[in-house]
Amino acid sequence: MIYRELGKTGERVSAIGLGGANVGTQPTQAESIALIRSAIDRGITFMDNSWDYNGGISEVRMGLALGDGYRHKVFLMTKMDGRTARSYNQQLEESMGRLHTDMIDLVQFHEVIRMEDPDRIFGEGGAIEAAVAARQAGKIRYIGFTGHKDPAVHLRMLEVARQHDFHFDTVQMPINVMDAHFRSFAKEVMPVANQQGIAVLAMKTFGGGPILRSNTAEATEMLHYSLTQPVAVVITGIDKPAILDQALEAARTFTPLTGEQTAALLARTREAAMTGKYERFKTNTDADATARNPQWLG
Repeated sequence: MIYRELGKTGERVSAIGLGGANVGTQPTQAESIALIRSAIDRGITFMDNSWDYNGGISEVRMGLALGDGYRHKVFLMTKMDGRTARSYNQQLEESMGRLHTDMIDLVQFHEVIRMEDPDRIFGEGGAIEAAVAARQAGKIRYIGFTGHKDPAVHLRMLEVARQHDFHFDTVQMPINVMDAHFRSFAKEVMPVANQQGIAVLAMKTFGGGPILRSNTAEATEMLHYSLTQPVAVVITGIDKPAILDQALEAARTFTPLTGEQTAALLARTREAAMTGKYERFKTNTDADATARNPQWLG
């Protein structure tokens, strides 16, 4: 496994992160626990999750998997949908209970996908108040945010944070072989985050499947591309042992792509990427859980 610095936090984490959405989809609880523990035993330390994944099942199963001494082996992250202090606190307490922990290493504001989300989070009575208080109380250690819709929203979030003299520890965004051609997080947001010392967490390497099914590149190439970018972690969905093997093999065989290799790969994906057809999370609401459940925002 490759290990990297997590921004300016001083933490060192695995460059492959275990995606939380997929670890709640196995037919049985025992299978989920076995998969999570196998990933940890084989070197993955960064655990991704969210309060809303699979109706909370993902957190429940991860919490069970992190028993028997596994909790201290990992860097645990989850996400809150709440935009108000009240909804954030309610979700945080539920997540801590499911995860069987009194401290979560990193909590991120989830699905910052609307231009008004930053203003709600940083407004009076907003979720940032609860997050800072939770950090001061020792319930969480670091604070970040995620989003998958448009780089402009991420940049707005960073600007509003600057206006409030707040520094995020992490920011999660899509980084993949098609992103460079269409509403690109890699081009527009990643340089700003790196300049500010905010750890970049890459996601949607395969776009939930469509990018892989475009047949423009192989899975290992796609993972190598994401790992080549100036990111701390590539969070990838792992739902069965074979996919875990694939991710670990990509880490084992990784050497950074050269400029020429990157250019050739992007040239291959350019035509397919131009309309966002394979990055559906940017162009429709399929991936927008909070749009379907606005009550989660508070």
